[in-house]
Amino acid sequence: MTQRMMDAIVKPVAGVGLELRRVPVPVPGPGEVLIKIHKTAICGTDVHIYDWTPWSAEHVKPPMVIGHEYVGEIAELGAGVTGLQVGMRVSGEGHITCGHCRNCHTGNIQWCKNTHSVGVDRDGAFAEYVCIPASNVIIIDPSLDEDVVSFFDAFGNATHTALMFNLVGEDVLITGAGPIGVIAVGICKYAGARRVVITDMNEYRLDLARKMGADAAVNIGKENLEEVMHQQGLVEGFDVGLEMSGSGAALKQMLSVMRNGGKISLLGLGNGPINLDMNLIIGKGLTLQGIYGRKMDNWHQMSYMVQGGLDLTPVITHRFHYTDFEKGFAAMHSGNSGKVVLDWTTSV
Repeated sequence: MTQRMMDAIVKPVAGVGLELRRVPVPVPGPGEVLIKIHKTAICGTDVHIYDWTPWSAEHVKPPMVIGHEYVGEIAELGAGVTGLQVGMRVSGEGHITCGHCRNCHTGNIQWCKNTHSVGVDRDGAFAEYVCIPASNVIIIDPSLDEDVVSFFDAFGNATHTALMFNLVGEDVLITGAGPIGVIAVGICKYAGARRVVITDMNEYRLDLARKMGADAAVNIGKENLEEVMHQQGLVEGFDVGLEMSGSGAALKQMLSVMRNGGKISLLGLGNGPINLDMNLIIGKGLTLQGIYGRKMDNWHQMSYMVQGGLDLTPVITHRFHYTDFEKGFAAMHSGNSGKVVLDWTTSV
C-alpha cells in the first residue's frame, strides 16, 4: 500500500527556523484518533521553538512537526475507539498524560508528572493531520467559530488562571497583555469582576485589552499604576491578581498593590529565578497559586462562555494560509499581534 503524505510545518534541525515539508500521514493505533486539521493558531511556545531558545533545545527533538492549538474533524478511528465518529468537529487536549499516577487518578491531569505534550514531545498539529489518544479528543459544537476554537488551548490557560479564584464583584489586576492576558480580560468581565486593570508596555496589545473590555490598560513605562487604581475607585488594593508575563518586576509590583488577603494566579514563566519579599507575602496573607495547562473541565467552560456571549474575535489579528506560516511568525515576532490563525482547509 502506498504511504499517504501530507504537508506539515516541521522543526527540521536544531537551530532557528521552521520548514514546510511533505511527511507521512500518521496512522492511528489502538485507542487513537486521526484528526484532519481545519485551523491552527500560533502559540508563544511555537515561537520559542522557531527561535530555538534554550527551553526548546532542552525539550524538542528534531525533526518534528510542531503546533498544538487547532480545530478539525475526525478522519479515522483506531481500533477500540468508542463514543466518537468520523466527521465530528473536534479539538484536543495537548497534554497527554499517563493515567495511572496519583494526580491522574484524582482528576488533576494538569499535574501529571509523566505528561507528553503535542507539538513538543511528539508530532503536533501544524499539519494536514494529527493523531492523538481518543481520551484527549474534545468534541466541539459545530455552531462555534473555528477561528476562535483554533486557540481554545490558549483560551484554556486563561480560563484556568482567571477562574482559579472567585471574581464576582472583585477588582482584578492582570500583568502581561500577551494574547492569554488579553483573553483573560474578557473572561474576568464575563465572570463578574468589578474592575479589570491590565499592565504592559506594548501599546498595540494594551489596545487589544481595551477592546476585550479592560477598565484600564496601563502602560507601566508611561503611567503610574497607583494613580490609575485611585481613578478606578480602588481603596485597599486588588482582590485578585493574574500574573501572565513571567516578569519579576511585574510580579513584585503586583504584590505591592494587592489588598491584605488577596489571591494571585501565576501562569507566566520567567527566564530564571525571581527574588520575592517573603515578609510582604506573609504580612499581607497573600495566596499564590501556580497554574499549569488546563483542567479538563475548562474545555466545557470555554464552550459555554463563547455560546453565552463572550466574544473573542477581537483577539484574532492575523489570518494566513498555512503555506504563508513565515508571515504568521513574523507577526508574532513583531509584538504587534494577538492570535495568528493558519488556514489548512484550502489549497493554494
